[in-house]
Amino acid sequence: MRGDEKQQETMFSYVSPEARVPADHPLRAIRNMVDRALRDLSPEFEGLYSRVGRPSVPPEQLLRALLVQALYTVRSERLLMEELTYNLLFRWFVGLGMDEKVWDATTFTKNRDRLLDGQVAERFFEAVVEQAREAGLLSDDHFTVDGTLIEAWAGHKSFKEKGKGKGGNPGGGSGEDFHGERRCNTTHVSTTDPDARLYRKGRGKEAKLGYLGHVLMENRNGLAVGTRVTEAGGRSEREAALEMVLDLPGGKRVTLGGDKGYDVLEFIEQMRDLEVTPHIAVKQEKRKGGIDGRTTRHEGYDISQRKRKLVEQIFGWGKTIGLLRKMRHRGQKRVSWVFTFTMAAYNLVRMRNLLAPT
Repeated sequence: MRGDEKQQETMFSYVSPEARVPADHPLRAIRNMVDRALRDLSPEFEGLYSRVGRPSVPPEQLLRALLVQALYTVRSERLLMEELTYNLLFRWFVGLGMDEKVWDATTFTKNRDRLLDGQVAERFFEAVVEQAREAGLLSDDHFTVDGTLIEAWAGHKSFKEKGKGKGGNPGGGSGEDFHGERRCNTTHVSTTDPDARLYRKGRGKEAKLGYLGHVLMENRNGLAVGTRVTEAGGRSEREAALEMVLDLPGGKRVTLGGDKGYDVLEFIEQMRDLEVTPHIAVKQEKRKGGIDGRTTRHEGYDISQRKRKLVEQIFGWGKTIGLLRKMRHRGQKRVSWVFTFTMAAYNLVRMRNLLAPT
């Protein structure tokens, strides 16, 4: 017999959000790792907030909400708040009750500077990496470094001659024509995001306003163990790689893989002085690099060249899922915060897959 459709709404729900989420849902394992990392950060949060006044939105809930945004590609914080209103899975992950009111989207704006000043993204990233180390997922001997272009939240029409400001060029506004004009970072600056730099990733590619995001990856399971965001420039990748290598615990020789952009004699010599074996791809151009038969003849070099391609999965996930293809924030400090936090989100997804029972 056909059932009748009933439109009457129930007044009460006797099933909690915890009971509605399946026991084998992928977010459960991620939530456990996130809660553990946030417990480690609790002393940091105590120092960021005043002991008097009206209670704020818990920073743990703010960070879980930002993780949901990265994991599910929610394009804006306002849309994220809208989905938190009716999405029970998101509510459970963030820690909101069934009837608990969702805060306003401007709460992120008001708390962003506080989280930036406290270097919360860096601390959270380090806590996640430490969990991976305790689980035996990290290699202590073999690493890969690479960088990618992150497009800034600024258009070419904001890239104006220094000293002229927003209204300096005649015929400004949306109809301004800059084609044929010679522009470079030494004479021009973006009025929308002054920290962004005009950069072209390779030959034949268009120049864009952006930053360079750098990752140091361990080669065992392809997890990010170090991050940097720098101005876009020709030497930025090698300088960031040197900084991240210096942050590695010393006392043992390690290998460092990379593409041919790192095959520069000065950089190779710096790595060897630090007792780092450079497994860098060899340049095919006539200009001589620093990699020779002393390195390429070993079997480990070929293994590093195969493993280094895993770093592209990190950048691919960050740009297609983690909203890093084009920044939604301005300024190098904020871009660095978002980049590091997104790399922590990637590690959580990767660790969940590695630790899940077969």
